[in-house]
Amino acid sequence: MDDFGIHATALTKSYGALRVLDGIDLAVPRGSVLALLGPNGAGKTTTVRILATLTEPDSGTARVAGHDTASERTLVRRSISLTGQFAAVDELQTGAETLRMMGRLCGLRPRAARARADELLERFGLAEAAGRTAKSYSGGMRRRLDLAASLVARPEVIFLDEPTSGLDPRSRQDLWDLVRELRADGTSVLLTTQYLEEADRLADRVAVLAGGRIAAEGTPAELKSRVAGHRLDLTLASRDAYDALAPRAARLAAGRGAPATEELTLTPEELGLSLPTDGSAAHVRSLLDALDPDHTAVDRFSVRGATLDDVFLTLTGAAP
Repeated sequence: MDDFGIHATALTKSYGALRVLDGIDLAVPRGSVLALLGPNGAGKTTTVRILATLTEPDSGTARVAGHDTASERTLVRRSISLTGQFAAVDELQTGAETLRMMGRLCGLRPRAARARADELLERFGLAEAAGRTAKSYSGGMRRRLDLAASLVARPEVIFLDEPTSGLDPRSRQDLWDLVRELRADGTSVLLTTQYLEEADRLADRVAVLAGGRIAAEGTPAELKSRVAGHRLDLTLASRDAYDALAPRAARLAAGRGAPATEELTLTPEELGLSLPTDGSAAHVRSLLDALDPDHTAVDRFSVRGATLDDVFLTLTGAAP
């Protein structure tokens, strides 16, 4: 167990008749990043709240930073940090005041709190804005300050619940770099996100939540291989063409030896179909001939590598 920052077994949680978690297992080795994916309402935030000791599970066990979340809550809370979906900073305090206050709350002496605040302001690119109140910060700066505040006590485990929601691309990239630094420093990170590119770039492993259970877990490459190494994306010429080819495509996908729902992706609003392929010209040509022998139904096609979007759609049936 000492090798894991997070280790949870058979966690369940219900709210009335709604079963949110139905026996999930999670393991995050120390110094690694696990991305937890799932559609809205899948239980991602509930999982984080249980592991952070903010909510009790109905059953199951969990250890975080080597401590039991039920019997050693105080030790868990001393070892973790949680950054929620929205930056939680006092707009009337300056960046420096916020971090110094957090240092004092974490038990640092005044001189040590100032030194830690200065260190984090520099690391997060906020040194020049240290004397400005947070209300004058941009959204990206507030998010960086929020994350800096969560690292004052040097946590062993950090929970990031959709940390880049609402950020512009540059701020998102900056936060990605910070997560990579945390991992390099040996911090265990549990990341929930709606951005599948984010999970692909940052996570050592990805777990997909669906129906209260872990539908799949593995490295991004392993999960992408489950829905084929390549995909053939088709845009059809008309609604009639879509209605005619969709059943035919389902039969072709099922012929690969897996249920069609695990191989075929349909986007009817865009008249789109996506099928697995080995990526070779011969196989692409054979699929096109089988689907559209008259060469009239397919308007456009492209071949690409499988992505986590494909994994997400295949395993959850939901839009990412």
